[in-house]
Amino acid sequence: MKIAKVKITNFKCYGETFSLAFNDELNVIVGGNESGKTTILEAIHLALTGMLHGRLLKNDLTSYLFNIAAQEKYVASLKTAAPLPPPAITIELFFSGNSSELAELEGDGNSEKIKASGVTYRVEFDEENYKGAYEALVAAGEMASIPVEYYTATMRSFARKGITSRNIPIKSALIDSSSARLQNGSDVYVSRIIRDALEETERASISQAHRKLKEAFVEDKNLQLINERITKAAKISQKSVSISVDLSSQTAWESSLMTYIDFIPFQYIGKGEQCVIKTKLALSTKKNAEATVILLEEPENHLSHARLNELIADLTAQHGEKQIIISTHSSFVANKLGLDQLIALRDGKVVRISELQASDFFRKLAGYDTLRLALAKKVILVEGDSDELVVQRAYMDANGGRLPIQDGIDVISVGTAFLRFLELALALKVPATVVTDNDGDTAAVEKKYASFQSDSSIKICFDPDVDVGPLKVKDKTFNYNTLEPKLLKANSLATLNTVLGTAAKSEDELHLYMRANKTDCALTIFSSKTGINYPDYITRAIAP
Repeated sequence: MKIAKVKITNFKCYGETFSLAFNDELNVIVGGNESGKTTILEAIHLALTGMLHGRLLKNDLTSYLFNIAAQEKYVASLKTAAPLPPPAITIELFFSGNSSELAELEGDGNSEKIKASGVTYRVEFDEENYKGAYEALVAAGEMASIPVEYYTATMRSFARKGITSRNIPIKSALIDSSSARLQNGSDVYVSRIIRDALEETERASISQAHRKLKEAFVEDKNLQLINERITKAAKISQKSVSISVDLSSQTAWESSLMTYIDFIPFQYIGKGEQCVIKTKLALSTKKNAEATVILLEEPENHLSHARLNELIADLTAQHGEKQIIISTHSSFVANKLGLDQLIALRDGKVVRISELQASDFFRKLAGYDTLRLALAKKVILVEGDSDELVVQRAYMDANGGRLPIQDGIDVISVGTAFLRFLELALALKVPATVVTDNDGDTAAVEKKYASFQSDSSIKICFDPDVDVGPLKVKDKTFNYNTLEPKLLKANSLATLNTVLGTAAKSEDELHLYMRANKTDCALTIFSSKTGINYPDYITRAIAP
């Protein structure tokens, strides 16, 4: 039994209905901040359990759960002659697999009107109980937000029957190892995990031992003397005043005991170790061990590559029978788990690397550049390291010394794989600029990128002029149409000699030097205190 698909409407960042299909085993969701990765995990867990942030959502409704655009549209409509009905949050989970338990959830009570097994979680206006009160509120014209006090949360199967989480055979465990909530010095998350891992008799034994410790504290003669002094000093009626410890609750130990790791309080060990321990403890608890879906939020937090590798290996091997859905910013996580499972998320758009024509190429790629493109606001694609350095410096000179990445623009060296990266950029709607040499054949460049010329989000920049000269290198004509000769063309020999610290007596001598020392020359230009002129195609590439 697995989750085949989730559909989300009006929940947080998702206004229009968002749909995402899942693999049966492993799913790795990547995307920038505020792209909706966490919302997807929260929505799945909410639809399966009715819980959000550890609390039943029906008892904690707030207008902030609704998509902001949907809320603004609704409020604005109340001032018109045709007000919109109160918006509803809808989360649908479609299940796959064959079992009698899933059969009980089967029906066509879903937005697609198809026969399937699944559940629908809705936060909607309770018309039956609040219609009159709501109409009076609208008539008064005082509504500035969604009136959640008139809302209710419901969970129904696709068979159109009201259900609870107990009726759903698919169980989820939502793990966010980065959270740190302390109570009396102990991490609440760890304490809860340890509590859940214990049997009832073990919890009772700890409670009894804790009570004995407290009773011994109360009976201490020094404490009794202190309490006598407090009573005399306080003079509150005729009653005594004393200090003690809480003996009223059988579970008081859960909040007052501290978790130690190698005799060190948990909150004082390294953050990376905390994340590993929290995640592994969470996965090993009885409740989560029975879960069929593991929802893991950014497991890379505070972890070195070595510890992250250990954690990922544990996830993939020990929990191979479960469906795992991970959200991450980490290229290492994505690469380690496999790009076939990678789901790139951007502005509500979903792209699976496995579905691209260039999927074989990206499978062989280390993964880092793939995520850089997926997470960037905009990308500038260049051929090599020297091009990257020069473009970076050109951007800095034109933008007050700011690096492109400071403005959300990532300059990525892609070798000769421009077309593959452009395919990914188009799929994700990432604005992309190509900076390329014409290599003496502008017609070939035009032909190569012809299919992208009509797309406004793609910009192809190259020098339209083909330059020639007498220089030969080992009986081969020197290529005057790469970056270095174009830089010399845009500047004087004296200028580049000064910047590069060379003493070339002719342009061809400098051509040969720059050709033999491409990266060194580019690094020198990038680091130089003296600015230079840049070829027009580079200037166009960095323009807004």
